[in-house]
Amino acid sequence: MSAGEYLIPAVGELNTMIKRLLLIGSLTILLFGALFAWRFMQIKEAQESHQPPPPPTVAITKVASEKWQPFHASVGSLVAVKGIDVSNELSGKVTNIHFQSGQSVEAGQLLIELDIATEQAELKRLEAACGLANIKYKRAEKLVSTSFVSKSNYDETKALLAQAEASLQLQKTLIEKKKIRAPFSGKLGIRRVDVGQYLSAGTAMVPLQMIESLYADFALPERYLAQLAPGQSIDIYVQAYPDQRFKGVVNALNPGIDIATRNVNLRATLSNMEGLLRPGMFVRVVVRLGEMKNVLTLPDTAITFNTYGDSVFLIIENETGYRVERQQVTVGQSREGRVEISEGLEAGQTVVSAGQVKLRNGIPVLLDDKPAPGERPNVDGDQW
Repeated sequence: MSAGEYLIPAVGELNTMIKRLLLIGSLTILLFGALFAWRFMQIKEAQESHQPPPPPTVAITKVASEKWQPFHASVGSLVAVKGIDVSNELSGKVTNIHFQSGQSVEAGQLLIELDIATEQAELKRLEAACGLANIKYKRAEKLVSTSFVSKSNYDETKALLAQAEASLQLQKTLIEKKKIRAPFSGKLGIRRVDVGQYLSAGTAMVPLQMIESLYADFALPERYLAQLAPGQSIDIYVQAYPDQRFKGVVNALNPGIDIATRNVNLRATLSNMEGLLRPGMFVRVVVRLGEMKNVLTLPDTAITFNTYGDSVFLIIENETGYRVERQQVTVGQSREGRVEISEGLEAGQTVVSAGQVKLRNGIPVLLDDKPAPGERPNVDGDQW
């Protein structure tokens, strides 16, 4: 067979292969075209059916105008006007206890007796010695006028009598010191001694506090010194009675400033006739200064606090509804969940009080007719 006869079948096979490749390519193009068309139709239908999300709903509040009294706040402790640990001046064994723990006592009331058996025996000896000295003195007094006793002997018997009387009085005083009495009226604490216990001198037996009135000791920074003076009223708050306010009056300031803290120490007096307060309590102290002043306030939930500045979202009404606008503000003091607005707002303006996280400048919003969940009720100028 010639070469041409072999070439004709090869060309035929090549044409067949090319036709197959073209057919496969065409089918592939048609398949991908159909897939793209189907996906395009899905996207178009989704875009046509997609609705924008509704505007966020926010709680709102208005900028309020209130009267606040200027104040300085601090912390301190309550101290008893009179408070001691009752102790014994002389050593001895406890023979009698005349009180119960927690009892109220009067000044001079007998609390504890120590053993005085030895002192009583010594007292009898001194009484006898004093009686003998008195007899000798009276005898010498009668005889000195008749010169049967010299003036020096008379003076000696007189001095011995005075010495015996002084020794007798000293012994009586020692016996009395072994009867421990309340130095002032007050309330006793928990007893620390028992009958039969030997006490060395200076043993603390029971605390005694006068709590009808108390001192409140606290401190303020030295920059407030010019605004402080005795006679200023204070309010005191304690953790045991969080909803109750106790009133007091500043009665003393330290003449110097504490070098370590640069604070001025103050002491105020407050009445405690109901006995609710106790020495040693931790207290919050508010020192009231000057007259009431008008301030603009908002709930603290309405303020967005940031390092670059504090801000609020103002509610702006337009033709289609409401939108928000971020407004920078300057804040002042805080009292009972409300914050003083020094700059940036006017009384009566409406701001967002809850829901700021989902807001951005200029977006539309819906207004909730209820206050923010964490918004506390407004307070008057007598509270802080």
